[in-house]
Amino acid sequence: MRVLFTGGGTAGHVIPAIPVLRALREEGAVVGFVGSRSGLEADLLREEALTYYGISSGKLRRYFSLENLQDVFRVLRGIWDALLVVRRFRPDVVFSKGGYVSFPLVFAAWLRGVPVVAHESDLTPGLANRLSLPFIRTLCVNFPDTRPPGFKGRVLYSGTPVREALLAGDARRGRALLGVDAQTPVLLVTGGSLGADVLNAVVREALPELTADMHVVLVCGPGKSSNLRQPGFTEFEYVREEWGDLLAAADLVVSRAGANTLYELLLLRKANLLVPLSRKASRGDQIENAEFARARGFSRVIAEESLSVGLLVQTLQQMLTDRQAIAASLAAFQPPDSVSLLAAEIKAQLTATGQTQA
Repeated sequence: MRVLFTGGGTAGHVIPAIPVLRALREEGAVVGFVGSRSGLEADLLREEALTYYGISSGKLRRYFSLENLQDVFRVLRGIWDALLVVRRFRPDVVFSKGGYVSFPLVFAAWLRGVPVVAHESDLTPGLANRLSLPFIRTLCVNFPDTRPPGFKGRVLYSGTPVREALLAGDARRGRALLGVDAQTPVLLVTGGSLGADVLNAVVREALPELTADMHVVLVCGPGKSSNLRQPGFTEFEYVREEWGDLLAAADLVVSRAGANTLYELLLLRKANLLVPLSRKASRGDQIENAEFARARGFSRVIAEESLSVGLLVQTLQQMLTDRQAIAASLAAFQPPDSVSLLAAEIKAQLTATGQTQA
């Protein structure tokens, strides 16, 4: 079995694919990965035993820009590059995690008659996956409510694969890293791998009130450190190896509402406050993700436009008081076995086609 993976543009379009490709590789599959030539995806996959192919890609912007004209030619070149990769690698199945890098390979696979299994993390598909829908056999989704209108293929509720290191997080190690005892509540604030300026600013301003009740950990993003030094506060620009331990140690988490991050928080049963990106900065996918979680009692939500020191402090203090009720709500979240489901769906395509391209 030969499986060609694709996805990129952000880490969220690569990292969830890693547990799946590892599971298939352990069963004897030959795996490859198609990403951009920028090096982002290749860097994330540097420890994996696979062949990496970089192709041309355009960003598929949703707004008018003169760069869109250049990107049309980049996408066309990407399709040509992808056709050459398909010819060279001879995949039996293509698995797409989405992102603007994925469309050229999905289309090239369809042209060559190779079945495509895709995964969508958000409640509604992003642009790359929407463009890819006519060429996809199975769309695996993170939320059971995701049903793209007009899609004629199979929809499988699979959830999202989560990194093994995250599941192996140890609260004692996390608290030891912070120098915090077992009785002090820990608040972890993150704006994602690049940080979030609005969250950083409000949390720093709220520190006098927040640190009266809890130890505050702010992951502010590369180059965004404030160099603040005060009791009850720890700041990191970025966390890699210790991230699972810090999450395990956290009693409360404040985060954006990216689909992968949200799924991780629910899987780990973390009381969370979401501050989704506004529609000014996104297509509104984080707002939809946050509303899904809020409506089911899994998350508290503050709109970015409404975020203030007073509202943040009040909400977090109330969440500390309501921890038992929040824990009961989170216990209702029953995640599927994502890696097994995705691997099985990929292998099922071999049966559906009746042969492999060995």
